[in-house]
Amino acid sequence: MTAESVTTPQPSPAAQAPPTVRASLSPSRAADFKTCPLLYRFRSIDRLPERTTIEQARGTLVHAVLERLFDLPATGRTPEAAGDLVAPQWDRLVTEQPELAGIFDGAEPAGPVEFLRSAAGLLQGYFAVEDPTRLEPAERESLISAVVDEELLIRGYLDRLDVAPDGALRVVDYKTGGAPREAFEARALFQLKFYALVLWRTRGVVPRVLRLLYLRDAEVLDYTPDADELVRFERTVVALWRAIEQATARQDFRPRPSRLCDWCSHQALCPSFGGTPPPFPVAAASADPLRDSRSTPVAPGADE
Repeated sequence: MTAESVTTPQPSPAAQAPPTVRASLSPSRAADFKTCPLLYRFRSIDRLPERTTIEQARGTLVHAVLERLFDLPATGRTPEAAGDLVAPQWDRLVTEQPELAGIFDGAEPAGPVEFLRSAAGLLQGYFAVEDPTRLEPAERESLISAVVDEELLIRGYLDRLDVAPDGALRVVDYKTGGAPREAFEARALFQLKFYALVLWRTRGVVPRVLRLLYLRDAEVLDYTPDADELVRFERTVVALWRAIEQATARQDFRPRPSRLCDWCSHQALCPSFGGTPPPFPVAAASADPLRDSRSTPVAPGADE
């Protein structure tokens, strides 16, 4: 699919929160609740800090390089050019987020040189599955949003949106973890269906393709949604939010142990591991309806 010219992404008008909106939900936080209600509470209500891992920082860097790659003329989008962007983009990210400089402290085996080399290696995986000289993305790192059920603002950031001459949409998401594993693949497709629902509700077009690019293993996963499926998915999202509201009103977010617990930063506070959660925040019920954010890290292989 060859896309039309690059446009400057603009937030959807829904991001301004119409008066009827009472809450917002991103695909990551919705997936948190599906995975483990207590994890949702720790991240979205308690706002507990989480240390950025090497894997998460590498993913952020690779996403930044791929975004900037399309600033170059088509003929200049080469593997060498992408490699040349790695160090400058890392310097920019550390300047904007100084805490990233601390990822090499402690017991982490990777140093800065190896870290940058590994990021460049993931970029080679990108060039193995796509030819960026043939693409002109319509949007990159774009915030999109829509209101569903009259009161819930759903929103998220697209890695890339391609628009074909006939108006067909392709949503592209870069994954820097390994090739699809069952648990991560389900979460990743949930995320892309979330984006597809927003695009359908705001632009009246069901995306033709939802594409996951797994850079480490140079694999592509394409999925084609339809309108009936997105109607069902919308009901799922609304039901999830109602369950979150009920859990908040009852102050009852229970853990749901799974293999994803291996990547959780909050085991010391989790009853499943002998811990005790902190007191429930008094102001949780009256929190900013737009408090849901993109900044909280996610499990490796399920990066947003």
